[in-house]
Amino acid sequence: MTSQGSAYGRFQRALEAGLFQAEDAARELGSLNLTDALRLVELYAAYDPEKFDRAAVKWLVRLLTETNANLLGANVPLAALGELRGPNEQARQVLHDLAATVRPVGPRDSSAPA
Repeated sequence: MTSQGSAYGRFQRALEAGLFQAEDAARELGSLNLTDALRLVELYAAYDPEKFDRAAVKWLVRLLTETNANLLGANVPLAALGELRGPNEQARQVLHDLAATVRPVGPRDSSAPA
């Protein structure tokens, strides 16, 4: 490990430094857990609305896939994502709570149904 720490540690510090640093650190990591991906989505909501919509949809799909949720289960996270553009701490907390319920998974099983 270098004097700058692990790639994950650099990502955590980059989240506090700003969007561009966080994007670079996320690329270095290659993949993010759902909570860390949500923190990046929050930065997009605050600083890059054009990337926010795409990142929010990608995050929602990941949440629904990793929790095996149905369409009815998509209502709450969808509404909360829509509230991220404003200072809505309750929406942020709902999303972080949902992300925390997902246990880490390995690479997707290619034989599993889509």
